[in-house]
Amino acid sequence: MFNTIRADVQCVLERDPAARSTIEVLTAYPGLHAVWLYRIAHRLWGWRLRLLARWLSQFARFLTGIEIHPAAKIGPRLFIDHGMGVVIGETAEIGANVTIYHNVTLGGVSLERGKRHPTIEDNVVIGAGAKVLGAITIGRNTRIGANSVVVKDVGPDMVVVGVPGKPIQRRHPRAEDTRPDLDHNVLPDVVAVRLDQILQRLDEMESVLAGGSNGRSLPQREEREPLADPDFVI
Repeated sequence: MFNTIRADVQCVLERDPAARSTIEVLTAYPGLHAVWLYRIAHRLWGWRLRLLARWLSQFARFLTGIEIHPAAKIGPRLFIDHGMGVVIGETAEIGANVTIYHNVTLGGVSLERGKRHPTIEDNVVIGAGAKVLGAITIGRNTRIGANSVVVKDVGPDMVVVGVPGKPIQRRHPRAEDTRPDLDHNVLPDVVAVRLDQILQRLDEMESVLAGGSNGRSLPQREEREPLADPDFVI
């Protein structure tokens, strides 16, 4: 238990530059308190003390603003930053070293019993306001952009943006031993890139038509720099 507590505190100190001391983390981080109360409630759930577990999870929700169902499966070193409004459903599964920001929902889209919430693999970062819905899998080392809505499986080493979320492959996958991918300002503009590709294709077609128009030339579009982001495969 004490090893788990030390690991949880250490992961906060590593991932939040605003954390200045262990005492501050222990007393002023509701995400940490929510995870600890979840772990107790999860143990009670495993002992089939289901109502007591639910009461404890509701107390944690009242205290922290974070709702974690006691039946969810959460790995070590989960960091919930700020935390208010986070919801983690009953059949959700979260791997190791995952980072979640405020107003994130790991929700279900079915009334059927059984697996209906997401599986989040190791080292995933989920930005503020993102919704991950359904019995889908988010691959390791993936970053989900703020306010994205993800409803389909996502492979490893992706960046997900938009509504619905569009997974974009990184050109250079991150090494396993690097820090979490917290670069929320580095997101591909998928719509702008697609529009630029369409315009470039129109330029090519106009050039072909102009070459076969018996001397009549069509107005040419000015040259433009491609918008493709060198860090992503779009």
